[in-house]
Amino acid sequence: MSESEHGARPAEAEQTEQADLKALIAQLEARVSELEDQRLRALAELDNVRKRATKEAEQERARVAKEWLPVLDNLDLALQHADADPSAVVEGVKVVREQALALLERLGFPRRDDTGAAFDPLRHEAVGAVARPDLPQGTVLQVVRPRYGEAERQLRPATVIVSKVD
Repeated sequence: MSESEHGARPAEAEQTEQADLKALIAQLEARVSELEDQRLRALAELDNVRKRATKEAEQERARVAKEWLPVLDNLDLALQHADADPSAVVEGVKVVREQALALLERLGFPRRDDTGAAFDPLRHEAVGAVARPDLPQGTVLQVVRPRYGEAERQLRPATVIVSKVD
């Protein structure tokens, strides 16, 4: 092998290697560009989801508020007749109360009367205890403030007085 042949091969190999590296760089740059495009699209989609969720939440708040308007209208009517027969006013307030309870139930938060139930710290908040040896300890004797909703969809726990064994 002559020296010129020997010298040509490394130069050829170097050119091939450089061409391979340039091709690899071009592939990597294309991939980076593709990933950057995907990132920007994902950010735009996230922004759209956030805006859509905000709009839906606002619409839901407005829907719920609108459901309460008849209750407020009836309270206004009751106040206009405050000078009337007290029993009529009381009856009107009872009707408005039932209307409000029905609305909460429609919204998925029915009122629960837990009198007689076993105390459950997930559903009850004890504010007092009364000695009752005839009942198991922790029986709900009185509901001071009722709970609304179910276990995983609860507006608030019931405030209760429970039995204790002395």
